[in-house]
Amino acid sequence: MEPVIDATVYIVDDDADVREALAWLLRSRRLLSECYRSAEDFEAEVLKRPPVVRRPSCLLLDMRMTGMSGLSLFNRMLERGEIEAMPVIFLTGHADIPTAVDTVKRGAFDFCEKPFSDNALVDRIEQALVKSAEHLASDRAREAVRGRLEELTDREKDVMRLVVEGVPNKLIADQLDISVRTVEVHRARVFDKMQVKSAVELANLLRTP
Repeated sequence: MEPVIDATVYIVDDDADVREALAWLLRSRRLLSECYRSAEDFEAEVLKRPPVVRRPSCLLLDMRMTGMSGLSLFNRMLERGEIEAMPVIFLTGHADIPTAVDTVKRGAFDFCEKPFSDNALVDRIEQALVKSAEHLASDRAREAVRGRLEELTDREKDVMRLVVEGVPNKLIADQLDISVRTVEVHRARVFDKMQVKSAVELANLLRTP
């Protein structure tokens, strides 16, 4: 698996020894990490950052901690739609496994029972980082399409809608009560602003997930 460039693994655990061991493991695999001793610190220092500065990331989260629990933090992230951009891998004890399984059903990326296999954990971390990078790339693509759409005039949007429906220029002209030449001009401007070369490419772009 190709490593994700400029990615960060966040470690949230109230046990300093666990944080240090995980950070060492990640350094040995050339993965950047940031450590936090509480869910409150992590939420204040990371989740409050503007989305524009977000990088591919995942969260290694201890389920049981003093103060806010890992489960409570996960629920807050779930409500805010954070877990697609930052997949959560729970670190759990045996007694927490039923709860961990439930969180996976609700969207957590995975859970690892303590003591965990270093290789298995790093494999899942790398897979979570790929998922994060793909989600962020899709977000940027959607934002780019929205920006291009905002540059269109109302008339260009009217023409674009009919072009995407496969309506010929002559019928577009009749429906909008404009000349065929004007339709051609608007169509060319739509293609230029949307950075496409055909109606098929335009339709596919507008279906960007």
